[in-house]
Amino acid sequence: MAICHSYITFETMKRFTVYISIIAAVVCMYSCKKDSFITSSDALLRTSVDTLHYDTVFTSVGSITQSFKIFNANDQKLRLSNVQLMGGSASFFKMNVDGVAGTSFNDVEINANDSLYVFATVTINPNASNLPFVVQDSIRISYNGNTRFVQLDALGQNAHFMRDKRVTTDSTWKNDLPYVILGSIAVDSAKTLTINKGCRVYFHADAPMIVNGTLKAIGDKDDANRIKFNGDRLDEPYKNFPGSWPGIYFNSSSKDNVMQYCIIKNAYQGTIVLNPPPLPNTNTKLTLQECILDNIYDVAVGGSNTSIDARNCLVSNCGYNVFLTAGGAYSFNQCTLASYGNNYLSHKYPVLTISNVVSGTVTSPLSCTVKNSIIYGEGGIVDDEIAVTKPASTSTAFNITFDNVLYKMKSNDPAAISFTTGTKLKNVAPVFDSIDVSNRYFNFRLAATSPCINKATATPGLVFDLDGNTRVLGGLPDLGCYEKQ
Repeated sequence: MAICHSYITFETMKRFTVYISIIAAVVCMYSCKKDSFITSSDALLRTSVDTLHYDTVFTSVGSITQSFKIFNANDQKLRLSNVQLMGGSASFFKMNVDGVAGTSFNDVEINANDSLYVFATVTINPNASNLPFVVQDSIRISYNGNTRFVQLDALGQNAHFMRDKRVTTDSTWKNDLPYVILGSIAVDSAKTLTINKGCRVYFHADAPMIVNGTLKAIGDKDDANRIKFNGDRLDEPYKNFPGSWPGIYFNSSSKDNVMQYCIIKNAYQGTIVLNPPPLPNTNTKLTLQECILDNIYDVAVGGSNTSIDARNCLVSNCGYNVFLTAGGAYSFNQCTLASYGNNYLSHKYPVLTISNVVSGTVTSPLSCTVKNSIIYGEGGIVDDEIAVTKPASTSTAFNITFDNVLYKMKSNDPAAISFTTGTKLKNVAPVFDSIDVSNRYFNFRLAATSPCINKATATPGLVFDLDGNTRVLGGLPDLGCYEKQ
């Protein structure tokens, strides 16, 4: 029995030694793997957020710190080749990576299945007039040939900040502080948003105004009392870029909208109006009076089977100044529709497009009157500044009337346009006060030698021009939105 016991103990110890060796090898292999670096571009990295929003409204100079984590989700160590605050030392933000302050860090290591903290601090003086309304920067993370960004945005100048705001009751905006829209602003159906004269409304790049109810934006002739809609980037060179915010959209349920002495600039689209107002309402869906729409990337005044009444309006240097489709009822009186190709927007499309056809299908009747107006463009590839699409055979009403107009049209006049016996200045330059394309200076008031002077007919009730100056009483006013003084 003693010999047998000794034999079993020896064999058991032999097997145990083998097991220990195998376990040690596995542990060693795993330990070595954890200590080695993953170099594949397929390495897994994630951040706890993709954007840090500093939504606190500052009322005095102050700092706010937020943080995010960078996660290494791999079974090997990960080396970040660079973590950089893109604005550098000039940024309003300061960065701290894993306890160390700086603007750029190289060869930052993260252990397998581990993470590290990045802190970002912003200091804002909300009363500094040279600040943008939204202060922005980003942190770039580079690893294994890949690049990730975490965006940073903070509220700059003191203002009314609204993020994804819904107007659910009749509301009025006062002009005590600017309004800055982040995300979107939407007016609910059957509700009215009134914007008082002198208000300034600034939109972030992802922030449209969506009107399902009613918008009343009524300013006054003095520049300080006009209502201005613009992008929120007021710093160079962004402040003059077209397409810097989405635009204003009037949806199917919207009705009775009025915009007067408003300036809409630098949007992707300007005012887009869809469908008639809901019955029994038959009023004009959007009335534009003494408004400026300028430097719009796509369509400035757009209508689809709807109704728009515009007077004394300047629509200038846009992708499509006026684009009317799917029928509807439209009136333009004492308006200047003009585009000059420049280094921000090339002039590729007609100033005025009219149609009641969508994808080859006739939709609704169309009625459009253009009176006492200028339709002109230069510096692009457009020969005909008016484009009309009318089906060859249809019983659907299609009526376009031009009364006292200056227009550019190298081809024959569209047969669908009915010209009255009033002034018809075809392919005649309007001679504006000053156009300097290279310096992007455009003054669309009339020069003393303009052929547009005294070529309109008086319209009852329309006695002022876009500047608020009195038009000729008892005589002949000028074509376009400005009366020569």
